[in-house]
Amino acid sequence: MDMTATILHADLDAFYASVEQLLDPSLRGKPIAVGGGVVLAASYEAKAFGVRGGMPGRRARELCPQLTFVSGHFKDYQRLGDAAIKVVGDFTPLVERISIDEAFADVAGCTHLFGSPADIAQAIRRRVRAELGLPISVGVARTKHLAKIASQVAKPDGLVVVDPHAELDFLHDLPAEALASGELSGRPEADIAFGQACAIDRWPDVPTRVISGRDDRFFPLEFQRRLAKDRLGLDADVVPGGHLAALSHPAELTAQLTGYLNEPGSSTPAAS
Repeated sequence: MDMTATILHADLDAFYASVEQLLDPSLRGKPIAVGGGVVLAASYEAKAFGVRGGMPGRRARELCPQLTFVSGHFKDYQRLGDAAIKVVGDFTPLVERISIDEAFADVAGCTHLFGSPADIAQAIRRRVRAELGLPISVGVARTKHLAKIASQVAKPDGLVVVDPHAELDFLHDLPAEALASGELSGRPEADIAFGQACAIDRWPDVPTRVISGRDDRFFPLEFQRRLAKDRLGLDADVVPGGHLAALSHPAELTAQLTGYLNEPGSSTPAAS
């Protein structure tokens, strides 16, 4: 197993909202949302009030009466997203863009030119801030999955490097939504398999899959509840997101999960 952390995940922070605050300085430091009838994106100032992407605009205004809605400048989003990814590409040709505002990069082959992976991540952050005026968070780890989790933990506008020798320790204290590589929002639908979500050292198989990258299957909340009901006879309503490990028989739950996954034709739903 390669024990070198050379994978970066770079992710622009609250991208649409940050671009709007960049284009209109009067919006800086204020709670804003891109959209109207539905919130497409929210600034961190708005998120502090509980405003989230996908939320009805009416509910967003109830949570944050001072919220300012903007219609959005989608050409600028594309232009600035492209420019940020180009900065990452200036350090390594091994860039995998996965959305308008985020990308993975493998910097193993360029450390002799630009320094350690952490140094490269810091240089990317400095350049994006200086050249584009936008905040970007970067996670550095041995695998793509861990790097993406690290970038979410780093938000907003930070850097997290996961020590390859302390990966389980890093995962231990994280909430389930972070382990799902989702934004740290507290949304239950971001929860995943209980082995990843809590008491990670009590689930000998699933954590190994997460760290090794051998198994990228996610187990959303609805899957957890269905498993609890169908396999263990538990009332699905008593299974909160990401907390099946809090039940009294973790070994039994592990066995049930392993048995389900090993059944012919078994599958798990994709994380939403």
